[in-house]
Amino acid sequence: MTETAPSRRSRLTDVPSPSLDERETGHGFVWRFWIVVFLWAAIVAERSAALGIPVRDPDGQMFRNRLGKALVFLAVIALVEAVVRARSHGESRGWSVRNVARVLRERWTGHRLLLVVTGLVGYHVVYLGYRNLKSWNAFNVLRDDDLLVFDRALFLGHSPWVMLHTLLGESYAAEVLAGVYRSFTYVIVLALVGSLALIPRVRKAYVFLSAATWAWILGTFCYYLLPSLGPYAAVPGEFAGLRHTPITDTQAEYLAERAAFLADSSAPEAFVSLGAFASLHVGFTTLVFLMARYYGLRRLSRVLAVYLGAVIISTVYFGWHYVLDDIAGVLLALAAVQLGKWTVTPPRLLARSTNGRREPA
Repeated sequence: MTETAPSRRSRLTDVPSPSLDERETGHGFVWRFWIVVFLWAAIVAERSAALGIPVRDPDGQMFRNRLGKALVFLAVIALVEAVVRARSHGESRGWSVRNVARVLRERWTGHRLLLVVTGLVGYHVVYLGYRNLKSWNAFNVLRDDDLLVFDRALFLGHSPWVMLHTLLGESYAAEVLAGVYRSFTYVIVLALVGSLALIPRVRKAYVFLSAATWAWILGTFCYYLLPSLGPYAAVPGEFAGLRHTPITDTQAEYLAERAAFLADSSAPEAFVSLGAFASLHVGFTTLVFLMARYYGLRRLSRVLAVYLGAVIISTVYFGWHYVLDDIAGVLLALAAVQLGKWTVTPPRLLARSTNGRREPA
């Protein structure tokens, strides 16, 4: 049956009555999420002890600052959404401070605020562990040669990034694709925080939160499966003709950081940000696309599909990733979304609700 425009809009804007599916399942989804967080933290702690390297948060960039920015984005999005809804919500309509405050109180109960804020904390705990494990992966033997062979075999002996340089050019395309690549950070944060702020039912929003959490975990395992730096580090000569962009500086900085870490891993600021397999730029962009479809946002899904294509091209164009990395990133996203769904609603609960009264909304 074709879905009408009002019904699509109501998924994000209507304030629901007490959620039937939350009453049926309680807060099991919260406990399952935190079990994942605690198990991951235990893995990170064990690895830290084995290597004798403490868990680090250089300049607060991996946890403190990111969590702070996420909370600011959350407040801004919640306020803007309340202002928009205040105009047409309830008997007393309008953009007055009183109406906006009333809409905020209806949506942001203490219960919802607690679940959203603690969920963001757990998510960033996992991200901090991911970044540290990714850093410590520098001790493992690199497999770039194997990935280079695979990519060139896939393109009949040609380097796919060189083919893109020839097709798109090395000047204006570099500037455009640098913007695409660098926009990733903002897209991911806005998508995650936006879902927590705009999806009426917290349980439904936790699907995105859980899927994103699983993506960092699966990405870490992929890094250890095939440790690699990416084509730009393996065959730098094939990228020498590209116009200088902020990407150029970042790549040089990451290589210098890795060299410094391997020279003295005990230094307080020693940290590595490089890891090619799998591409989490592609993985997370795919995840956002899949979640937009999951929430029924069809128009946004089309835009994200185009954006995903541009991100894939940019990762190969600049040599951040091999084509195999991008393929693995798509598969990782599919797995993360499914694990996110199962974390919120395990198959046994889904089967029970489907065979009983209704399927969870």
